[in-house]
Amino acid sequence: MFPDKPVSHKRSVDLDGLNVDMTMTAAQIDGTVFAIGSAEAPDAAKAQAAVAAMRTAMVKNIGATVTREEKKASSIDIDAKGAQNGTPMRLVGHFEARGNRVYQVIVMGKEKAVPQQEVDMFLSSFKPN
Repeated sequence: MFPDKPVSHKRSVDLDGLNVDMTMTAAQIDGTVFAIGSAEAPDAAKAQAAVAAMRTAMVKNIGATVTREEKKASSIDIDAKGAQNGTPMRLVGHFEARGNRVYQVIVMGKEKAVPQQEVDMFLSSFKPN
């Protein structure tokens, strides 16, 4: 459930040596980005490896430090703090593999402006096909 009308685009990304076409769908509200990305790997093992690569890339984007991380069999959930252009940022993410598909569901914005209720609603509404 996006909080506003989302926009989609596709681009090629390198997930630790695995090149995939990732579709990103995102909406932005008051500087906070709500986004879902998905891609297809050649097989389930490569999809599983891509989960960690997606997590690492997103954390590096804002030079973040992970403050909470929960790993499950096929997913990683994180809460991280970093900075973008000198502004303190917060990143909350869910990274998951299902078969040969990989997904990232993230909320990122100014650290003090990321409403937890909206984060929880967005992340819990994600249901992969």
